[in-house]
Amino acid sequence: MPIVIRHIAVLTALVLAASALGGCGTANERLSAGMADAIPAWAGGLPSDAPPRQGTPEYDAFMKERERKRLTPASERSDAAKPASTAQDVIH
Repeated sequence: MPIVIRHIAVLTALVLAASALGGCGTANERLSAGMADAIPAWAGGLPSDAPPRQGTPEYDAFMKERERKRLTPASERSDAAKPASTAQDVIH
């Protein structure tokens, strides 16, 4: 095989390998957003009380409910929204 043809073959192989790796990078970017939600909390995934992802209809409803709770007076909020008393509060 002449030297020129060998260089073209090596260059073509390198270009194909680089293209394949570039394609994997963009595919992984898209997959990682969906796969992160499928990982269980015990394996390092999202906790069960994590808010929904931004840009979803659930997120919009979550933010509206959060704003509604923020605007309600403290006297009307439920007991679940009150902070728990600490040991120092009990002593003093």
